[in-house]
Amino acid sequence: MHTYKPASSAKASEASAISNAILVALPSLIALALAIGIIAVIGFAGSEMLHGAAHDLRHASGFPCH
Repeated sequence: MHTYKPASSAKASEASAISNAILVALPSLIALALAIGIIAVIGFAGSEMLHGAAHDLRHASGFPCH
């Protein structure tokens, strides 16, 4: 048996589905934007600056490097 849904209910259901789809995709889109940003920054950084950043990260993490 088919139940009748008013048009406003159907629109609300569609809006809810779109909202859920956005909420599901949002973390992936944020991660993608962050990855692209990191790659762009590293691409324009000088090699000495990258070496210094990696060195500082090793010190901050407690790994011996010398």
